[in-house]
Amino acid sequence: MTIERSDTKLPEEGESRRGGLPSFAAGPIAAVAALLALLLTALSSRYGFHRDELYFMVAGDHPDWGYVDQPPLTPLLARASTALLGDTPFALRVVATLLCVATVVTVALIARELGGDRRTQSVAACCAATSAIVLGLGHLLATATFDMFAWLLISLLTLRLLRTGDGRWFLAIGVAIGVGMENKQLMALLVVSLFAALLLAGPRHVLRTRWLPIGALVALVIAAPNLIWSAAHGWPQFAVAAGISEHDGDENRSMFLPLLIVQLSPIFVPIWVAGLIRLWRDPSIRWARLFPVATFLLVAIVQFTGGKSYYVLPLLLVAMAAGVAPIAGWARPPVLVSAVAVAAVVNVVIALPVLPPSLAGFPNALNGEVGEQIGWPEFAGSVAGAWNQIPEPDRARAVIFAQNYGEAAAIARYGPGHGLPHAYSGHMSYADWGPPPDTANGPVLLIHAAENRRLASRFTDCRLLGAVDTGYDLDNQVGEQVVQLCGAAPVPWSTLWPILRRT
Repeated sequence: MTIERSDTKLPEEGESRRGGLPSFAAGPIAAVAALLALLLTALSSRYGFHRDELYFMVAGDHPDWGYVDQPPLTPLLARASTALLGDTPFALRVVATLLCVATVVTVALIARELGGDRRTQSVAACCAATSAIVLGLGHLLATATFDMFAWLLISLLTLRLLRTGDGRWFLAIGVAIGVGMENKQLMALLVVSLFAALLLAGPRHVLRTRWLPIGALVALVIAAPNLIWSAAHGWPQFAVAAGISEHDGDENRSMFLPLLIVQLSPIFVPIWVAGLIRLWRDPSIRWARLFPVATFLLVAIVQFTGGKSYYVLPLLLVAMAAGVAPIAGWARPPVLVSAVAVAAVVNVVIALPVLPPSLAGFPNALNGEVGEQIGWPEFAGSVAGAWNQIPEPDRARAVIFAQNYGEAAAIARYGPGHGLPHAYSGHMSYADWGPPPDTANGPVLLIHAAENRRLASRFTDCRLLGAVDTGYDLDNQVGEQVVQLCGAAPVPWSTLWPILRRT
């Protein structure tokens, strides 16, 4: 087969095109990956399921080509993992551990693609493995867990395309984009940023290849099932994104830079800053200068739309991989080792469940995902206590309705052990899974945030039974819930349901 050459002009002075790469630091990187996998596995069963994990498990039991707030890949992974390994946090998080390890290896490969020697690759892997965001996403199965890996993989493949000028890499990029779109439509932000940066900073001649439209077609075909589903359902994920921007946009903008610093580590700021500068100025990797441009474009988009800071972190990990070489050349080895060690200790405490739940208040103040893993079995027990206040003859017609998908999904997981029935919710895809039958005309047990008075106003004869008791003095969403016992729904559930739907 003849390899198509899309770079028809000679490289500029200092540019690396098809030169050999440094040898891969397989041994040190394997050691870093093994230690990381061991740490994540050892801690995977602590605290318990995250509210999103509980939701993914329920979504996996309702297989579809899409959901209100996400494409199907993460719920599919949750279903496969629990079906094969069991319905436990450990089993569910095996996938997250593997994706986290793959993320660290990919960062090392990016450093190598940019000319990093074995030492540079090893340091890049250590920095990635000890970053708060990588540790946090490696502990939980979240849409962002796969997203982080997919963005970095596409970045690696793009660097390989730019370095070699071989247009066939567009095919691999297309596959990665298509699969990534089946996990999160946010992938489009990366594609737009990279393509716009390529047009602005070059090298534009890599676009002159028949493999570009072929790769784009491959991406479209793989992403098509979810895109078709989304179009048929009115693009609900756009509505969810708009809701995030409307409710949290100002806070996201104001906290953007502080969170960027914390979510990797303040210690790593000089490394990714040096990487952005190197990617722009170093003549030996001039072909990669679109990445700092793409990073600033993505920052602008996220700030304008009020998106979350972690959307930018994969490109900062690329910059960090690029910045290791100049920092490692300047810093003395003991200083570099000490800096990574300090970052590791701090980030492990912030991102992973190393402290007992009773002492989780400190990491939870910095990383709210910690608190969302604590108190779910106790929550189900608290709801069961409220349910038992309903006279037994009325329970067959009674309904449990939760404001949030997390509480509804927790009852699905822990409720049967307390004799609780299925819980309903109008939140996200729970609304699509249907209302209670109209024959369920008995009492309604409402579970909602204490500040939400609108929900109870949809029902009649409501009385407060009390706050949810999780057994922990912790600032998390489940601890903010109250339980009310109301009379029967004022109109049939099928009539009331559109009013209760929310994103």
